[in-house]
Amino acid sequence: MTTERAQKIWEAFCGELAQKPTDDMREALATTLRMLNSDFDGWNWGGDEPSCCVFRELVDIADVLDKLEELK
Repeated sequence: MTTERAQKIWEAFCGELAQKPTDDMREALATTLRMLNSDFDGWNWGGDEPSCCVFRELVDIADVLDKLEELK
């Protein structure tokens, strides 16, 4: 599931580019997702599901993005 989400995020990102995507761009996207996790760590969003679960998924997606080999 995480790999599928990472691929969808990467494809959406690439769809907005005016140039061919690069490994640097993929790495930057993964870093940005991790930064979101870091910046919002400890926030209380309310609701039933802890925000840490949502942001943990972002970090997992960032890890998968780092491992994607085929750029589209």
